[in-house]
Amino acid sequence: MTDPREIARAIDAMRRGWPVSVDGTAFLAVETATEEGLARFDSNGPADLILSGHRAATLKLANQRDGVPTGPVRIVRAPWLDLAGAAAVADPALDLKEPLKGPFRTAPVEGPETAAAALTLARLAGLLPALFIGGAAGETIAVSAQAIAAAARADDLRIVSRARLPIRRSEKAEIVAFRSAGDSAEHVALLIGQPGGTPPLVRLHSECLTGDVFGSLKCDCGPQLEDSLAAIAAAGWGIFLYLRQEGRGIGLVNKLRAYALQDQGFDTVDANIRIGFGDDERDFAVAARMLKALSQDKVRLLTNNPAKAAGLQREGIEVVERVPLLSGANPHNRAYLDAKKRRSGHHL
Repeated sequence: MTDPREIARAIDAMRRGWPVSVDGTAFLAVETATEEGLARFDSNGPADLILSGHRAATLKLANQRDGVPTGPVRIVRAPWLDLAGAAAVADPALDLKEPLKGPFRTAPVEGPETAAAALTLARLAGLLPALFIGGAAGETIAVSAQAIAAAARADDLRIVSRARLPIRRSEKAEIVAFRSAGDSAEHVALLIGQPGGTPPLVRLHSECLTGDVFGSLKCDCGPQLEDSLAAIAAAGWGIFLYLRQEGRGIGLVNKLRAYALQDQGFDTVDANIRIGFGDDERDFAVAARMLKALSQDKVRLLTNNPAKAAGLQREGIEVVERVPLLSGANPHNRAYLDAKKRRSGHHL
């Protein structure tokens, strides 16, 4: 069985522009590759390019059926498809600056599960979902697709620390930190009030640096954080889960890329898809594991997002009530809130 710490090493390697081996196939992230690194990777011949289905469909490089993109798409490297050309294919910020040369030729993906796992690893690293595949790797960090899936779900999540933490909304609060071996980001639970024999009022709040810290008006995250803490305190007993899933699971840098695309007129869903991700890449199994570690298997869920309730219920957490949370609307996020309701199924 793969050591879960290898996932952290593989993420670090990808961020540094080093090759990573997944189930015996070598991958090199386009975003962090260097000319020298790609030359070494290409030493046995030009390595092909793997894109996520979403990004390939955006560029009309993949077939779509009923609007659902394919899985990973393999693009055969042409002589002109160098590192700069691959970056232009991968990065939506260059779509208007660097017209695609073409023509592109695709080939069947051998081991699509392996390629999909490698793209997941790139997402966990906060990188664009575009990789060179099958090159000369030399010595690499080797991981399995199974280990990557386990890391994405934080299967080994555990409590590592807890302490009393009085907050403005309630002096009776305790903070609990969680950690998994394959992920450097610690998730946090804030227990507010005292259990009274009824299911706690629970909020699943995904990290949002721009909204939570800087007061961004592009989203409703900051006001939702404040209002949910107030609601839990008023209820007398509840749990606020702060999940390190920035940008619906695509990471801070990619979220800012999505912001730039929104400034070009794309809504929040199309922006994520244009980068190469799904509308929402979060896995709420992490939240379910946190609740189970806190001995809670029934909750009143403070959310407008039915996917959160469904995610918890799939993992054995009973949602006895969904409590709406309406806050944070302003002229700057009107289109964002409309897209969440119209395209992501939120009940606003």
